[in-house]
Amino acid sequence: MTETRNLSIDGKRLWDSLMEMAKIGATPKGGNCRLALTDLDKQGRDLFVHWCKDAGCTIRVDKMGNIFARRAGKNDDLAPVITGSHLDTQPTGGRFDGVFGVLAGLEVLRTLNDLGYETERPVEVAVWTNEEGSRLAPAMVSSGVLGGVFDLEYGLSRADEDGKTMGEELQRIGYAGEDDVGGREVHAYFEAHIEQGPILEAEDKTIGVVTDAQGQRWYELNITGVESHAGPTPMARRKDALLGASRIVDLVNRIGLDNAPLACATVGMMKVHPNSRNVIPGKVFMTIDFRHPEDAVLAKMDAAMRAGAEKICKDIGLQLELEQIFYYAPIHFEDSCIAAVRKGAEECGYAMRDIVSGAGHDACYVAKVAPTSMIFVPCIDGISHNEVEDAKPEWITAGGQVLLRAILDKAGAAA
Repeated sequence: MTETRNLSIDGKRLWDSLMEMAKIGATPKGGNCRLALTDLDKQGRDLFVHWCKDAGCTIRVDKMGNIFARRAGKNDDLAPVITGSHLDTQPTGGRFDGVFGVLAGLEVLRTLNDLGYETERPVEVAVWTNEEGSRLAPAMVSSGVLGGVFDLEYGLSRADEDGKTMGEELQRIGYAGEDDVGGREVHAYFEAHIEQGPILEAEDKTIGVVTDAQGQRWYELNITGVESHAGPTPMARRKDALLGASRIVDLVNRIGLDNAPLACATVGMMKVHPNSRNVIPGKVFMTIDFRHPEDAVLAKMDAAMRAGAEKICKDIGLQLELEQIFYYAPIHFEDSCIAAVRKGAEECGYAMRDIVSGAGHDACYVAKVAPTSMIFVPCIDGISHNEVEDAKPEWITAGGQVLLRAILDKAGAAA
Protein backbone atom coordinates (compact mmCIF):
# COMPACT_ATOMS: atom_id res chain seq x y z
CA MET A 1 0.00 0.00 0.00
CA THR A 2 1.30 3.47 -0.94
CA GLU A 3 2.08 5.67 2.06
CA THR A 4 -0.52 8.41 2.45
CA ARG A 5 2.25 10.97 2.85
CA ASN A 6 3.54 10.16 -0.65
CA LEU A 7 0.22 10.47 -2.47
CA SER A 8 -0.12 13.40 -4.84
CA ILE A 9 -2.88 14.51 -7.17
CA ASP A 10 -2.25 15.39 -10.82
CA GLY A 11 -2.55 19.18 -10.70
CA LYS A 12 -2.38 19.56 -14.47
CA ARG A 13 -5.21 17.06 -14.98
CA LEU A 14 -7.34 18.95 -12.45
CA TRP A 15 -6.62 22.27 -14.16
CA ASP A 16 -7.34 20.83 -17.60
CA SER A 17 -10.67 19.44 -16.35
CA LEU A 18 -11.61 22.86 -15.00
CA MET A 19 -10.79 24.50 -18.33
CA GLU A 20 -12.77 21.85 -20.23
CA MET A 21 -15.83 22.39 -18.01
CA ALA A 22 -15.41 26.16 -18.42
CA LYS A 23 -16.12 25.82 -22.15
CA ILE A 24 -19.75 25.03 -21.26
CA GLY A 25 -21.46 28.38 -20.90
CA ALA A 26 -18.29 30.36 -21.59
CA THR A 27 -18.78 34.15 -21.69
CA PRO A 28 -16.93 36.76 -23.78
CA LYS A 29 -14.93 38.05 -20.79
CA GLY A 30 -13.61 34.60 -19.85
CA GLY A 31 -16.23 33.65 -17.28
CA ASN A 32 -19.22 31.34 -17.21
CA CYS A 33 -23.01 31.52 -17.38
CA ARG A 34 -24.38 28.09 -16.48
CA LEU A 35 -27.60 28.86 -14.62
CA ALA A 36 -29.21 26.09 -12.59
CA LEU A 37 -31.29 23.56 -14.54
CA THR A 38 -30.76 25.19 -17.92
CA ASP A 39 -29.56 23.25 -20.95
CA LEU A 40 -26.02 24.42 -20.16
CA ASP A 41 -26.29 23.08 -16.62
CA LYS A 42 -27.40 19.77 -18.11
CA GLN A 43 -24.31 19.74 -20.36
CA GLY A 44 -22.06 20.33 -17.36
CA ARG A 45 -23.79 17.60 -15.38
CA ASP A 46 -23.55 15.19 -18.29
CA LEU A 47 -19.82 15.82 -18.66
CA PHE A 48 -19.24 15.26 -14.95
CA VAL A 49 -21.22 12.01 -15.00
CA HIS A 50 -19.29 10.86 -18.07
CA TRP A 51 -15.96 11.54 -16.36
CA CYS A 52 -17.08 9.76 -13.19
CA LYS A 53 -18.23 6.67 -15.06
CA ASP A 54 -14.87 6.60 -16.83
CA ALA A 55 -13.31 6.61 -13.36
CA GLY A 56 -15.33 3.52 -12.42
CA CYS A 57 -17.86 5.30 -10.22
CA THR A 58 -21.48 4.38 -9.74
CA ILE A 59 -23.94 7.27 -10.08
CA ARG A 60 -26.98 8.06 -7.95
CA VAL A 61 -29.33 11.03 -8.34
CA ASP A 62 -31.83 12.06 -5.67
CA LYS A 63 -35.21 13.76 -6.01
CA MET A 64 -33.66 17.25 -5.85
CA GLY A 65 -31.27 16.38 -8.67
CA ASN A 66 -28.22 16.11 -6.42
CA ILE A 67 -25.66 13.79 -8.05
CA PHE A 68 -23.48 11.37 -6.07
CA ALA A 69 -20.57 9.61 -7.80
CA ARG A 70 -19.33 6.75 -5.60
CA ARG A 71 -15.99 4.97 -5.48
CA ALA A 72 -16.45 1.81 -3.46
CA GLY A 73 -14.48 1.18 -0.29
CA LYS A 74 -13.23 -2.15 1.00
CA ASN A 75 -16.03 -2.08 3.56
CA ASP A 76 -18.67 -0.63 1.30
CA ASP A 77 -21.40 -0.81 3.93
CA LEU A 78 -19.68 1.87 6.00
CA ALA A 79 -20.93 5.45 5.84
CA PRO A 80 -19.13 7.29 3.03
CA VAL A 81 -16.83 10.27 3.09
CA ILE A 82 -18.32 12.81 0.69
CA THR A 83 -16.82 15.84 -1.00
CA GLY A 84 -18.29 18.16 -3.59
CA SER A 85 -19.82 21.50 -4.45
CA HIS A 86 -21.89 22.83 -7.38
CA LEU A 87 -21.72 23.31 -11.14
CA ASP A 88 -24.26 26.11 -11.57
CA THR A 89 -22.97 29.69 -11.83
CA GLN A 90 -24.07 33.29 -11.57
CA PRO A 91 -25.20 34.98 -14.83
CA THR A 92 -21.75 36.58 -15.03
CA GLY A 93 -19.88 34.00 -12.98
CA GLY A 94 -16.37 32.62 -13.03
CA ARG A 95 -14.62 29.37 -13.86
CA PHE A 96 -13.86 28.25 -10.29
CA ASP A 97 -16.75 29.07 -7.95
CA GLY A 98 -18.29 25.70 -7.10
CA VAL A 99 -16.85 23.73 -9.97
CA PHE A 100 -13.39 23.65 -8.35
CA GLY A 101 -14.80 21.69 -5.40
CA VAL A 102 -16.57 19.23 -7.69
CA LEU A 103 -13.60 18.55 -9.94
CA ALA A 104 -11.10 18.49 -7.06
CA GLY A 105 -13.21 15.66 -5.67
CA LEU A 106 -13.12 13.88 -9.02
CA GLU A 107 -9.35 14.34 -9.17
CA VAL A 108 -9.04 12.68 -5.75
CA LEU A 109 -10.89 9.63 -7.09
CA ARG A 110 -8.78 9.57 -10.25
CA THR A 111 -5.60 9.75 -8.16
CA LEU A 112 -6.70 6.85 -5.96
CA ASN A 113 -7.42 4.85 -9.10
CA ASP A 114 -4.04 5.66 -10.63
CA LEU A 115 -2.24 4.45 -7.52
CA GLY A 116 -4.46 1.46 -6.85
CA TYR A 117 -5.21 2.86 -3.39
CA GLU A 118 -8.13 1.19 -1.62
CA THR A 119 -9.93 3.12 1.10
CA GLU A 120 -11.73 1.40 3.96
CA ARG A 121 -14.82 3.56 3.47
CA PRO A 122 -16.46 4.52 0.18
CA VAL A 123 -15.73 8.00 -1.13
CA GLU A 124 -18.33 10.03 -3.02
CA VAL A 125 -18.30 13.27 -5.00
CA ALA A 126 -21.50 15.31 -4.85
CA VAL A 127 -22.94 17.92 -7.21
CA TRP A 128 -25.56 20.00 -5.38
CA THR A 129 -28.43 21.45 -7.40
CA ASN A 130 -28.96 25.21 -7.56
CA GLU A 131 -26.40 26.40 -5.04
CA GLU A 132 -26.31 29.93 -6.42
CA GLY A 133 -30.02 30.72 -6.13
CA SER A 134 -29.64 33.15 -9.02
CA ARG A 135 -32.30 31.72 -11.32
CA LEU A 136 -34.28 29.91 -8.63
CA ALA A 137 -34.26 31.44 -5.14
CA PRO A 138 -33.29 30.67 -2.46
CA ALA A 139 -29.66 29.63 -2.69
CA MET A 140 -28.50 26.17 -1.60
CA VAL A 141 -32.06 24.88 -1.63
CA SER A 142 -31.17 21.28 -2.52
CA SER A 143 -28.53 20.81 0.16
CA GLY A 144 -31.05 22.57 2.40
CA VAL A 145 -33.57 19.81 1.74
CA LEU A 146 -30.89 17.26 2.64
CA GLY A 147 -30.13 19.20 5.82
CA GLY A 148 -33.78 19.32 6.85
CA VAL A 149 -34.04 23.09 6.47
CA PHE A 150 -36.58 22.84 3.64
CA ASP A 151 -38.98 20.04 2.79
CA LEU A 152 -38.99 18.33 -0.60
CA GLU A 153 -42.24 19.95 -1.75
CA TYR A 154 -40.85 23.40 -1.04
CA GLY A 155 -37.62 22.64 -2.90
CA LEU A 156 -39.28 21.28 -6.01
CA SER A 157 -41.79 24.14 -6.12
CA ARG A 158 -39.19 26.94 -6.35
CA ALA A 159 -39.83 28.84 -9.58
CA ASP A 160 -37.96 31.20 -11.85
CA GLU A 161 -39.33 34.48 -13.22
CA ASP A 162 -41.19 32.59 -15.96
CA GLY A 163 -42.91 30.30 -13.44
CA LYS A 164 -40.85 27.22 -14.30
CA THR A 165 -40.34 25.15 -11.15
CA MET A 166 -37.32 23.15 -10.07
CA GLY A 167 -39.34 19.97 -10.27
CA GLU A 168 -40.40 20.67 -13.85
CA GLU A 169 -36.92 21.67 -14.93
CA LEU A 170 -35.31 18.61 -13.32
CA GLN A 171 -37.71 16.44 -15.32
CA ARG A 172 -36.98 18.39 -18.50
CA ILE A 173 -33.18 18.00 -18.32
CA GLY A 174 -33.33 14.38 -17.11
CA TYR A 175 -32.05 14.81 -13.57
CA ALA A 176 -35.17 14.16 -11.53
CA GLY A 177 -33.78 11.23 -9.56
CA GLU A 178 -35.60 8.56 -7.58
CA ASP A 179 -33.44 8.44 -4.44
CA ASP A 180 -34.68 10.05 -1.26
CA VAL A 181 -32.91 13.25 -0.31
CA GLY A 182 -30.70 12.52 2.69
CA GLY A 183 -31.69 10.05 5.36
CA ARG A 184 -28.40 8.14 5.28
CA GLU A 185 -25.35 8.39 7.48
CA VAL A 186 -22.39 10.42 6.20
CA HIS A 187 -19.08 9.86 7.97
CA ALA A 188 -17.60 13.23 6.93
CA TYR A 189 -18.09 15.93 4.31
CA PHE A 190 -15.43 18.25 2.87
CA GLU A 191 -15.92 21.09 0.41
CA ALA A 192 -13.02 22.75 -1.42
CA HIS A 193 -13.70 26.26 -2.70
CA ILE A 194 -12.04 29.47 -3.75
CA GLU A 195 -12.15 31.97 -0.89
CA GLN A 196 -14.23 34.55 -2.82
CA GLY A 197 -12.49 37.22 -0.76
CA PRO A 198 -9.08 38.90 -0.52
CA ILE A 199 -7.66 37.64 2.79
CA LEU A 200 -5.60 34.61 1.74
CA GLU A 201 -3.90 36.31 -1.18
CA ALA A 202 -3.24 39.49 0.83
CA GLU A 203 -1.59 37.46 3.61
CA ASP A 204 0.28 35.17 1.20
CA LYS A 205 -1.51 32.07 2.55
CA THR A 206 -2.24 29.13 0.27
CA ILE A 207 -4.84 27.31 2.36
CA GLY A 208 -7.71 28.62 4.44
CA VAL A 209 -8.82 26.19 7.14
CA VAL A 210 -12.50 27.08 7.39
CA THR A 211 -13.70 26.93 10.99
CA ASP A 212 -17.01 28.81 10.75
CA ALA A 213 -19.48 30.30 8.30
CA GLN A 214 -21.44 33.51 8.65
CA GLY A 215 -25.16 33.40 9.27
CA GLN A 216 -27.32 34.98 6.61
CA ARG A 217 -30.71 36.61 6.24
CA TRP A 218 -32.20 37.40 2.82
CA TYR A 219 -35.19 39.68 2.35
CA GLU A 220 -37.50 40.71 -0.47
CA LEU A 221 -39.25 44.09 -0.30
CA ASN A 222 -42.08 45.48 -2.37
CA ILE A 223 -42.52 49.25 -1.99
CA THR A 224 -45.65 50.82 -3.46
CA GLY A 225 -46.30 54.52 -4.04
CA VAL A 226 -48.20 56.35 -6.74
CA GLU A 227 -47.13 56.64 -10.37
CA SER A 228 -47.49 60.20 -11.57
CA HIS A 229 -46.25 62.59 -14.22
CA ALA A 230 -42.75 63.89 -13.49
CA GLY A 231 -43.62 67.44 -14.59
CA PRO A 232 -46.94 68.56 -13.10
CA THR A 233 -46.63 66.71 -9.76
CA PRO A 234 -45.20 68.97 -7.00
CA MET A 235 -42.33 67.53 -4.99
CA ALA A 236 -44.17 67.78 -1.68
CA ARG A 237 -47.14 65.75 -2.97
CA ARG A 238 -45.21 62.84 -4.44
CA LYS A 239 -45.30 59.25 -3.22
CA ASP A 240 -42.09 58.16 -4.91
CA ALA A 241 -41.39 54.47 -4.38
CA LEU A 242 -37.83 54.82 -5.65
CA LEU A 243 -37.10 57.59 -3.14
CA GLY A 244 -38.18 55.24 -0.36
CA ALA A 245 -36.09 52.42 -1.81
CA SER A 246 -33.06 54.71 -2.06
CA ARG A 247 -33.34 55.69 1.58
CA ILE A 248 -33.60 52.01 2.53
CA VAL A 249 -30.42 51.31 0.54
CA ASP A 250 -28.65 53.94 2.64
CA LEU A 251 -30.17 52.45 5.81
CA VAL A 252 -28.88 48.98 4.91
CA ASN A 253 -25.39 50.36 4.30
CA ARG A 254 -25.38 52.17 7.65
CA ILE A 255 -26.49 49.01 9.46
CA GLY A 256 -23.54 47.15 7.93
CA LEU A 257 -21.10 49.87 9.00
CA ASP A 258 -22.61 50.05 12.49
CA ASN A 259 -21.79 46.35 12.98
CA ALA A 260 -18.31 46.38 11.46
CA PRO A 261 -15.90 44.74 10.95
CA LEU A 262 -17.65 41.36 10.52
CA ALA A 263 -21.05 42.48 9.25
CA CYS A 264 -21.97 42.60 5.57
CA ALA A 265 -25.12 44.36 4.36
CA THR A 266 -26.05 44.51 0.69
CA VAL A 267 -28.88 45.56 -1.63
CA GLY A 268 -28.15 43.44 -4.67
CA MET A 269 -31.29 43.66 -6.80
CA MET A 270 -33.79 46.39 -7.62
CA LYS A 271 -36.61 46.59 -10.15
CA VAL A 272 -38.34 49.91 -10.74
CA HIS A 273 -41.84 50.24 -12.24
CA PRO A 274 -42.74 51.61 -14.70
CA ASN A 275 -39.08 52.52 -15.30
CA SER A 276 -39.90 55.49 -17.52
CA ARG A 277 -37.82 58.66 -17.56
CA ASN A 278 -40.78 61.01 -17.05
CA VAL A 279 -42.89 58.99 -14.62
CA ILE A 280 -42.50 59.06 -10.84
CA PRO A 281 -41.84 55.42 -9.86
CA GLY A 282 -44.91 53.75 -8.36
CA LYS A 283 -43.42 50.40 -7.41
CA VAL A 284 -39.99 49.05 -6.48
CA PHE A 285 -38.93 45.48 -5.78
CA MET A 286 -35.62 45.12 -3.97
CA THR A 287 -33.56 42.59 -2.05
CA ILE A 288 -31.46 42.82 1.12
CA ASP A 289 -28.67 40.47 2.21
CA PHE A 290 -27.38 40.56 5.83
CA ARG A 291 -24.44 38.43 7.08
CA HIS A 292 -22.63 38.05 10.40
CA PRO A 293 -20.98 35.15 12.27
CA GLU A 294 -22.98 35.91 15.46
CA ASP A 295 -26.71 35.22 15.48
CA ALA A 296 -27.41 37.90 18.10
CA VAL A 297 -25.86 40.56 15.86
CA LEU A 298 -27.86 39.32 12.86
CA ALA A 299 -31.02 39.67 14.95
CA LYS A 300 -30.05 43.23 15.90
CA MET A 301 -29.44 44.09 12.23
CA ASP A 302 -32.83 42.60 11.34
CA ALA A 303 -34.63 44.71 13.95
CA ALA A 304 -32.88 47.92 12.87
CA MET A 305 -33.74 47.34 9.23
CA ARG A 306 -37.40 46.55 9.87
CA ALA A 307 -37.94 49.58 12.09
CA GLY A 308 -36.03 51.89 9.77
CA ALA A 309 -37.75 50.71 6.60
CA GLU A 310 -41.19 51.07 8.17
CA LYS A 311 -40.44 54.66 9.23
CA ILE A 312 -38.98 55.59 5.84
CA CYS A 313 -42.07 54.36 4.01
CA LYS A 314 -44.48 55.90 6.50
CA ASP A 315 -42.82 59.31 6.19
CA ILE A 316 -43.26 59.29 2.40
CA GLY A 317 -46.72 57.69 2.39
CA LEU A 318 -45.62 54.40 0.85
CA GLN A 319 -46.83 50.85 1.42
CA LEU A 320 -44.20 48.30 2.42
CA GLU A 321 -44.30 44.53 2.09
CA LEU A 322 -41.22 42.92 3.64
CA GLU A 323 -40.53 39.19 3.75
CA GLN A 324 -37.51 37.27 4.99
CA ILE A 325 -37.13 34.52 2.40
CA PHE A 326 -33.93 32.86 3.55
CA TYR A 327 -32.15 32.36 6.85
CA TYR A 328 -29.54 30.16 8.38
CA ALA A 329 -27.75 30.56 11.63
CA PRO A 330 -23.97 30.88 11.85
CA ILE A 331 -22.19 27.54 11.52
CA HIS A 332 -19.21 26.16 13.45
CA PHE A 333 -17.77 23.28 11.47
CA GLU A 334 -16.90 19.97 13.14
CA ASP A 335 -13.61 19.95 15.03
CA SER A 336 -12.21 16.63 13.77
CA CYS A 337 -12.89 17.63 10.14
CA ILE A 338 -11.22 21.00 10.74
CA ALA A 339 -8.26 19.12 12.23
CA ALA A 340 -8.06 16.84 9.18
CA VAL A 341 -7.82 19.87 6.88
CA ARG A 342 -5.21 21.53 9.08
CA LYS A 343 -3.17 18.32 9.26
CA GLY A 344 -3.29 17.92 5.49
CA ALA A 345 -2.03 21.46 4.95
CA GLU A 346 0.75 20.95 7.50
CA GLU A 347 1.89 17.69 5.88
CA CYS A 348 2.07 19.41 2.50
CA GLY A 349 3.97 22.37 3.91
CA TYR A 350 1.46 25.00 2.78
CA ALA A 351 1.16 28.39 4.46
CA MET A 352 -2.31 28.47 6.02
CA ARG A 353 -4.60 30.30 8.39
CA ASP A 354 -7.95 29.72 10.04
CA ILE A 355 -10.74 31.61 8.28
CA VAL A 356 -14.48 32.30 8.54
CA SER A 357 -16.50 31.92 5.36
CA GLY A 358 -18.28 35.11 4.42
CA ALA A 359 -20.28 33.37 1.70
CA GLY A 360 -22.91 30.69 1.97
CA HIS A 361 -22.01 27.20 0.79
CA ASP A 362 -23.74 23.83 0.58
CA ALA A 363 -21.40 22.72 3.37
CA CYS A 364 -23.34 24.98 5.73
CA TYR A 365 -26.47 22.87 5.30
CA VAL A 366 -24.67 19.54 5.05
CA ALA A 367 -23.14 20.42 8.44
CA LYS A 368 -26.59 19.98 9.99
CA VAL A 369 -26.52 16.24 9.28
CA ALA A 370 -22.83 15.31 8.95
CA PRO A 371 -19.41 16.26 10.34
CA THR A 372 -18.20 18.92 7.92
CA SER A 373 -15.44 21.39 7.10
CA MET A 374 -14.17 23.38 4.14
CA ILE A 375 -10.88 24.11 2.40
CA PHE A 376 -10.30 27.57 0.90
CA VAL A 377 -7.71 28.56 -1.68
CA PRO A 378 -7.04 32.15 -2.80
CA CYS A 379 -8.60 33.80 -5.82
CA ILE A 380 -6.90 36.69 -7.57
CA ASP A 381 -7.77 40.07 -6.01
CA GLY A 382 -10.48 38.30 -4.02
CA ILE A 383 -12.88 38.63 -6.94
CA SER A 384 -15.72 36.14 -7.42
CA HIS A 385 -19.24 36.16 -8.90
CA ASN A 386 -17.56 37.95 -11.78
CA GLU A 387 -16.36 36.86 -15.22
CA VAL A 388 -12.79 37.87 -14.36
CA GLU A 389 -12.70 35.50 -11.35
CA ASP A 390 -9.35 33.72 -11.50
CA ALA A 391 -6.93 31.53 -9.54
CA LYS A 392 -3.37 30.34 -10.00
CA PRO A 393 -2.84 26.70 -10.98
CA GLU A 394 -0.58 26.16 -7.96
CA TRP A 395 -3.39 27.27 -5.62
CA ILE A 396 -5.83 24.90 -7.29
CA THR A 397 -3.34 22.04 -7.00
CA ALA A 398 -2.74 22.83 -3.33
CA GLY A 399 -6.44 22.75 -2.56
CA GLY A 400 -6.82 19.40 -4.28
CA GLN A 401 -3.80 18.06 -2.44
CA VAL A 402 -5.18 19.05 0.98
CA LEU A 403 -8.58 17.65 0.03
CA LEU A 404 -6.94 14.30 -0.79
CA ARG A 405 -5.24 14.22 2.63
CA ALA A 406 -8.40 15.17 4.51
CA ILE A 407 -10.48 12.54 2.71
CA LEU A 408 -7.92 9.82 3.38
CA ASP A 409 -7.77 10.87 7.03
CA LYS A 410 -11.48 10.11 7.31
CA ALA A 411 -11.90 7.30 4.76
CA GLY A 412 -8.94 5.29 6.04
CA ALA A 413 -6.63 2.87 4.26
CA ALA A 414 -7.97 -0.61 3.65
CA ALA A 415 -6.24 -3.08 5.94
